[in-house]
This record gives sequence, structure tokens and C-alpha cells, in this order.
Amino acid sequence: MTLILGRKRGMTQVFTEEGNAIGVTIVEVGPCIVTDVRTEDRNGYDAIQLGFEDVREKVISKPARGHFKAAGVTTKRFLREERLEVPAAVAVGDEIKVDCFNAGDLVDVIGTTKGRGFAGAIKRHGFSRGNETHGCRNVRRPGAIGACAYPGRVFKGKRMPGHFGNKRHTTKNLSVVRVDAERNLMLIAGAVPGPTGGFVQVQGAKTGMKKG
Repeated sequence: MTLILGRKRGMTQVFTEEGNAIGVTIVEVGPCIVTDVRTEDRNGYDAIQLGFEDVREKVISKPARGHFKAAGVTTKRFLREERLEVPAAVAVGDEIKVDCFNAGDLVDVIGTTKGRGFAGAIKRHGFSRGNETHGCRNVRRPGAIGACAYPGRVFKGKRMPGHFGNKRHTTKNLSVVRVDAERNLMLIAGAVPGPTGGFVQVQGAKTGMKKG
């Protein structure tokens, strides 16, 4: 089991023993509650379901309330599931804390990127701007988008102005710099998707939990 849920709390920097400064993202993770355990016999696959962040019953749907009541746990705002290759070693109601990770682990962080509304091609895709001299009127416009008479259409996926951000994004192979079990904090090298306070999922990297 290598999944834990939390919220992004901002960025700072820490110093290594060699005196090098590393930019890190502070993520407050857990404690998460096991709300369900899937088994091969009953569900056709092995998995665990985690709940995170207490919430009032009126905020969630009635089917979700019944699910939490059957599990005997308080209602949670977020539910996520992780598939396992072997039967789960935990039971419903168990607590999963940040100490399931260690410094040096490689993790993938999943979040929702900041929504930036409708953006032009320069902001959305990093296009260069045009000249403002010699009669050039194409300063921030994307330029021609067609392909002559043949095929006479715009190809799908053409980079153009449009909705920017507010999408699920995974940042892979980030290193865990420090784990603070007392305050449920995890310091992850580099940036993770989403705004401060945004919900994130931290899971062991597909390439392996340890460097090398």
C-alpha cells in the first residue's frame, strides 16, 4: 500500500547536510481511514479504499452516508481507492499515517492544476510574440492555422487559445525530503500541481519507492 491523501500547504526551502538549498512543497497528509477493503473473492480484485478529511453528513450524498455508516467510521470528504497485488494487510477502520513513507522515497503526486480561465496561445502554450514594428499587426495572435487547399481543414489537437488549467495532473518521481510524523507533514522536493490548500494524492512512484 503506497497511497495517502492530503492537502498542499505551500512551498519553502530546506538545507541539506552539504549546505545546498532545496525547494520543497509542504503537504499535510493523513491520517486517512480505511473505509473499505476489496478482495479477490468478493470483488474480483484486491484493493483498499481510503477516506480523508471529516465533513458534515449533510454535505455528502445519502448513499455515501450509508457507506460510511456500514464501515463504522465518520463521514469523509474524499474517497480514493488503491489496487493491490496481494490481499490487504489492513482492516476497515484502521488509520494510515504519513509514517508509511520515508525520506528518500520516490512518489507521484496527483492534483488539479490551477484554473486560469480562457487564455491565449502565448500564455497557454508559450508561443513567441510577433514584432511591433514595420507594420506588423500580428503581435499576440497565433498566426495561420490552416494547411492550404489540402486537406482544407484544421487538424485536431492544434495548439490554439482555449481553457487553461483546472485539469487533473500527475507529477512523477518526486523525492521525499523529510517526513514529520508528529504534524502529519511531508516535504517533497519540487512543485506539485494545484493551489495552496488543494487536495492531492501522494502515491509511491511506479518506478519504485526508493532511489536507484
